[in-house]
Amino acid sequence: MLYPFTFKPIFQERIWGGRRLETLFGKTLPSGKSIGESWEVSDRPGAESIITNGPLQGHSLRWLMENHQGELLGDSPAKNGRFPWLAKMLDAEADLSVQVHPPEAMAKILEGEPKTEAWFIAHAEPSARLIAGLPDAVTQTLFNERIGQPDFADCLHAVPAQADKSFFIPSGRLHALGAGTVVFEIQENSDTTYRIYDWDRTGLDGQPRELHIEQALQAIDFEDHEPTFCLADWRRFKGFSSYLIADQPGVFHLSYTRIDEGARFPLPGRGLRLIAVTHNSLDLQSADITLRLTAGQFALVPLSAKEVTIQGQDARFLLTQTA
Repeated sequence: MLYPFTFKPIFQERIWGGRRLETLFGKTLPSGKSIGESWEVSDRPGAESIITNGPLQGHSLRWLMENHQGELLGDSPAKNGRFPWLAKMLDAEADLSVQVHPPEAMAKILEGEPKTEAWFIAHAEPSARLIAGLPDAVTQTLFNERIGQPDFADCLHAVPAQADKSFFIPSGRLHALGAGTVVFEIQENSDTTYRIYDWDRTGLDGQPRELHIEQALQAIDFEDHEPTFCLADWRRFKGFSSYLIADQPGVFHLSYTRIDEGARFPLPGRGLRLIAVTHNSLDLQSADITLRLTAGQFALVPLSAKEVTIQGQDARFLLTQTA
């Protein structure tokens, strides 16, 4: 029988990264590097999360998938033989590239992978913004005409970033994190990204980063005008409140949960679940193990984990499960 797992973060240097994962969440970052991403739960080639607790400490998530997939996932579908989700924290010291991930039908044509994702904004500077979708007045024709022109940024829909808000990014939605934001990101296990604009900057190697304009134009949903934050429609349950961020069949069901002070209750949902703590701390307990999780920490709860309960003092967390 498997038990709830924690993993060692995998830090990724990025041209747009910073150091706020250290100052805000206590991550021990490598010195002298701009860290843009912390991959918290990952089963990507060359970036496979390592278990840090319990009897299976030192084994990888890849090893779990190869040796205990049924106990881990149950009926949840794998993603091309790998764990279905990728969980990250991102620190945008500078603007990310404007990009899009292909919807499933287009991904097959372009020989890529679809990637639906969602953000929870943990921190936002006063001037920070997000880019998502297109302004109402921008048509596909106008967008195509402006690519490479000085006024191309006018074709992007910018939204002032707000801490403690959630934003859903389905495949096909043009998007970019803006400078001054730190987010939790839950996504499909995919790495297909088409950049269409990168603010005329160079990469870590001093060379302009590759753009994928032809593929991006095929992947963008040009009917996606002026999307906004997820509605925080809080629903009360015994011991906690939550609201829905995303419910994508075959991808994930993602909600945001606030624990009543001192309450202990069975972990909501069923089957495979992923917890990401955003505020304060909580205790996750199963028949086999007890974990204290603080803000910025993640835990994976396998299907086979039994008697899983949760308790916290005004703790808040993201909860991912199979849709």
